[in-house]
Amino acid sequence: MTEISPTRDEIKLALERVLAWPEVARSPQLRRFLDYIVQRSLEGQGQSIKAYSIAVDVFGRPADFDPQADPIVRVQARRLRGLLEQYYSGPGADDPLRIDLPVGRYVPEFIVPSPPGETESAVASAPAPYVAESPSRGQVTVSWFVLLVIALGAAALAFSLSTWGPRQEALMQAPGVLQRPRLTVVEFQNATGDDAKLIATSGLAMEVVTDLEAFETVNVRFAASLEDQAAAPGESDFILTGMVRRGPVGTEALEYSFSLTDRPSEGVVWTRSIKVDEPPTGQMLALDKVSLDLTAALGSMRGPVHGRARELLAQYSIDGQENAYLCRMLFDIYRDTSAFSAAERARSCFGMLIERDRRSGPVLAAMASLTAELTRTSPSPVRAEELQEAGDLITAALEIAPTNGFVWEQRARLHEWLGEHEAARSAYGSALQLNPASMDALAARARHLALIGQLAEAIPMAKRAIEGAPSPSRWYMAVPALEALSQGDYRQALQYAEIYSQSDRELGPILAILAAQGLADDEVVNLYLPRVLEVPSFRANGVLPRLRVRIADSGFIERIRKALGAAGVPEGALTRPF
Repeated sequence: MTEISPTRDEIKLALERVLAWPEVARSPQLRRFLDYIVQRSLEGQGQSIKAYSIAVDVFGRPADFDPQADPIVRVQARRLRGLLEQYYSGPGADDPLRIDLPVGRYVPEFIVPSPPGETESAVASAPAPYVAESPSRGQVTVSWFVLLVIALGAAALAFSLSTWGPRQEALMQAPGVLQRPRLTVVEFQNATGDDAKLIATSGLAMEVVTDLEAFETVNVRFAASLEDQAAAPGESDFILTGMVRRGPVGTEALEYSFSLTDRPSEGVVWTRSIKVDEPPTGQMLALDKVSLDLTAALGSMRGPVHGRARELLAQYSIDGQENAYLCRMLFDIYRDTSAFSAAERARSCFGMLIERDRRSGPVLAAMASLTAELTRTSPSPVRAEELQEAGDLITAALEIAPTNGFVWEQRARLHEWLGEHEAARSAYGSALQLNPASMDALAARARHLALIGQLAEAIPMAKRAIEGAPSPSRWYMAVPALEALSQGDYRQALQYAEIYSQSDRELGPILAILAAQGLADDEVVNLYLPRVLEVPSFRANGVLPRLRVRIADSGFIERIRKALGAAGVPEGALTRPF
């Protein structure tokens, strides 16, 4: 770095560049954070940039904000620091001035990179950060900048007052007002013509209600008839109706048909038919199967009752309108993609929740997973204190919600991420005992079993999850890819691996390389090899040391080592940080 101190205009230009970068531009919170600390520094008020002032001025926390109890500033500073590192290692690599946020501080530094050819000693020399001149004692100075701020503030106030009504109306239509969908399950009808088969529907609707309550992502209620539902028109967003009729003549089969109706439009948005071949003595078991099939589809965050929220989140920002339901939806979007930007968006949402919602078990569990897993996508490796934070969060989540299946699933994922495989297997079992209709927990358990060398046990679980989920996530394809590889069906393995690689940036590209080598397709190998070498967790630990944490099958690890070596990965990158 050079010792040239940057000018005010150069700093402003550097700020504009970062604020215009899409990864920052899509987060108004981080834009405000960065703009605030830079502008305060330019005004010579760096000493006043504290966690308290940022929380109150930027994130709207109340005057009694306690930085020790609320981690919002620390969480957002880590997000901002990671994005700055990502920007200056990518699109901003050639910028003439860099904005740096040192660890443990909130006062930015402005650094002029060394020109090419600088000596090592010059590179090691840090520049003097920009410090605005303070007015002399006894001297009254009002700069043009202050006057401009005052003028703009007055104009903003006038505009705010004149547009209050329209903005309030627009706010009511924004995605942030969406809460958990309300679903009414109407007693299902028996159309078999046989009173002896009343058991085929008796209590099924109530069982569906009970099973759906385990997800805690839908407000569900029971109605004895459509007339009862019509008497409370404002209490439902969706209505589930259904019937059972006889199957083919000469069989004991029953055929169930269900329809989900969108209450505002009165349109059918989803249907499901389920055939059960159980004899009369097994009808109670049949009811369990039907209820689990229905619940797996309706409880999933990718299911039909959550479609409106997913569409709106794909189009709009919810900054300032966060709630626990939308944050959970953002978390599931992160699960689908494993993208750094999706993780940061979910973290930001959770961090902005009111205290009551932020202290719920599922929210704490989701934050624990995000904290631990960020190393897979962030340019900065997770440190020991962050892993400790993740452990503390999941412990607190279990204390608050010890019978929540989602919380246990996140505990299992944390154990798996740390290589604690016996504990992970046990926690996955608890998650499925508490909510057997969670296809996410079932698919995650199947993937874990496959990676610890129990592929035969994992295959039927994965198939059931894929068939039961309304729209299987990309990461469900891990076990099918591993199964195809084990059978030597490399073309099928490549198809699954290419899907899976979109959600697992560690293992997905490696499975694609294994399949491509089986097909002798060097073009595909060359496509995925750079993706392996770009994974932050591999660069921080070495490829094989990181994989050994996730994969307990030593034979599979050896196969990966040979495949990557043959593809041209240096031995040093395989075994140590690079």
